[in-house]
Amino acid sequence: MERMDYLLGPMRIPFLVLAPICVLLGIGSAIWKVGEVSILHLILIFIGALAAHISVNALNEYDDFKSGLDFKTRRTPFSGGSGSLPKSPDKAHVALAVGFITLAVVGLIGLYFVYIRGWALLPLGLLGLVIVYTYTRFLTRNPLLCLVAPGMGFGVLMVMGTDFVLTGEYSITAFFASLVPFFLVSDLLLLNQFPDVEADRTIGRRHFPIAAGRKASSYLYGIFLILAYLSILIGVYLGYLPHFTLIGMLSLTLAIPVAIGVVRHRENIEKLTPFMGMNVILNLITPALVSVGFLIG
Repeated sequence: MERMDYLLGPMRIPFLVLAPICVLLGIGSAIWKVGEVSILHLILIFIGALAAHISVNALNEYDDFKSGLDFKTRRTPFSGGSGSLPKSPDKAHVALAVGFITLAVVGLIGLYFVYIRGWALLPLGLLGLVIVYTYTRFLTRNPLLCLVAPGMGFGVLMVMGTDFVLTGEYSITAFFASLVPFFLVSDLLLLNQFPDVEADRTIGRRHFPIAAGRKASSYLYGIFLILAYLSILIGVYLGYLPHFTLIGMLSLTLAIPVAIGVVRHRENIEKLTPFMGMNVILNLITPALVSVGFLIG
């Protein structure tokens, strides 16, 4: 495994579970509306989602290595990259190849679904490809785009795209469901930027913690958490989400202490790190619980 670290490291294998969970939310939304769905389409959706996640990870690792950021950043278990390319600098091209090959896989699967479902799916697919390719190189230089791009990719595009492929139409139900990972995943990347403020600034990045500071960013983190749970409540109240999706609110028992910890320890990365880990768990269990609510409801 150590000899393959230059290949597997840039993929960030331990974090790839997020994409299938976001897909599961779109599957739950579709099944709640139409009942049975195509197994073949489910398999292709999962492959495409994993490929998209691997692609953005690998391209991010390559760009961070080439820019020199890997040699400046303060690495934590949840931020700062895998550190695999500085150990094998002659293998950086492998990470780049992985990024483009998996991006091509996403494009081919997307074209298949456009062919069978129609051109209405194309805008979502193209936007997804653009976000994957431009996130590290360009979007991280704009605070607002950097903030919302992760949530758009894993939330709106992945959840609504899955629902559209399985049902053949866009729906308000899938939109409300997608808002949960939209706010949570945007929060995930926002918090993971806290340790990298000084290093990121040296290579021209300008994400929210750089532009507004950690204090304002910690409050923004809390606001996005609130909006994630409000999305569930409002969706249920308006009748677009089944009542059982309210079980997603159970993760508030984790979200509240995480929010308090982020505000309290925003300037102390060592003390903040455990809350970054709890935030990862929050990003996984909340969409999963809402998905279960769809399947029950």
